[in-house]
Amino acid sequence: MGVLTDYFRAADDAAVLAAIEDPESGSPVGGARPVFDGVEAKGVDPDVVLGQLIAVVRQVEWAVDLVGGTPVWPTTPPPGREGPADEDDPWATGPWVMRLDRAARDTLADLADAEVPAVSARWAAESEELGTTDGEDLRPLVEDLAGLARRAREADEDLYCWICL
Repeated sequence: MGVLTDYFRAADDAAVLAAIEDPESGSPVGGARPVFDGVEAKGVDPDVVLGQLIAVVRQVEWAVDLVGGTPVWPTTPPPGREGPADEDDPWATGPWVMRLDRAARDTLADLADAEVPAVSARWAAESEELGTTDGEDLRPLVEDLAGLARRAREADEDLYCWICL
C-alpha cells in the first residue's frame, strides 16, 4: 500500500475543510470532482520528500522541519479516546491535510524554469524515497509543483498537502 499525496492551493483553511467534509470527497485534485488546482504527487510526503526538494532548491542540508506545516484536517482529536482508534477515526485512517508554510511555497515559486533540470537531477540523486535516480523522470513533477506554487503566490493563497493511505 502506498501513500497518496496531492498538493493543491486554496484561499484558506475554511475552503479546504468544506471540501474535505463533503461526504463524497476524495482527493481534492483528482477523481471525478476535482475541487482545487493541484498536483498529484504520489509518495511525496511534505516532511521528507518535499523537504528534500526544498533543501535542494535552497542549497541547504535537509532537516525534518524544513517544510513547516499546520494540520488542517482532522481538526481536533476525539475527546477522551482510550485504547485503539475506531474504524471511523480520521486521526487513524485519514485523510490528513496540512497547510504548508509560505516559505516553502515561495521557495518553489522562485524556482526558475532554467534551474528545473539541475534541481530535478539533484533531487533524484539525494532522495532514495523517490525510487529513481533519473532527474528527467522528476522534471515534470518539479515543473508542476513550481507552477502550482507560483499560481498560489499570485493569488495570495496557501499550498496544502492531502495525504491518504
